[in-house]
Amino acid sequence: MKLTVTPTKLPGVLILEPKVFGDDRGFFLESFNANDFEAATGLRREFVQDNHSRSVKNVLRGLHYQIQHPQGKLVRVVSGEVFDVAVDLRRSSPTFGQWVGVRLSADNKKQLWIPEGFAHGFVVLSEAAEFLYKTTDYWYPEYERCLLWSDPDLNIEWPITEPPALASKDVNGRPLTEIGDFCG
Repeated sequence: MKLTVTPTKLPGVLILEPKVFGDDRGFFLESFNANDFEAATGLRREFVQDNHSRSVKNVLRGLHYQIQHPQGKLVRVVSGEVFDVAVDLRRSSPTFGQWVGVRLSADNKKQLWIPEGFAHGFVVLSEAAEFLYKTTDYWYPEYERCLLWSDPDLNIEWPITEPPALASKDVNGRPLTEIGDFCG
């Protein structure tokens, strides 16, 4: 098998590790193969948008979600390292309001599958990081919302020692108690 899958404590959120072929010249890996993804996860997803961001150390992006057209995301880092977080926003889920965090880096080549119904964010741990993600639906700015990254009810253990650099939408994120009922 070309893809190793490790479940996380949140059902549906999966750590994916592609098979890496390397030697003294460098390496090769398939970052995505629909057949392997389906065989390894049991999921068939169509990705409609690829995104690429670059951020400097201590930038925190998130925790973002869409109230309509929720996005599943397959995320990875191609330069640097981040701490990536998914928060379950599915009200019918026994893990509603719980989070999982995973270090993703260019070195470990891990990917994270975050299903629809989750908020997502990350903080950059290296001097800079380039972050790529595939989404199952398009970005609709009118439906995007932000869960407060520092919500004490979430108690996310961000591995940072100083306040992060945030966009205004992330500064103004809403706590879990105010997000409404959109994901089942």
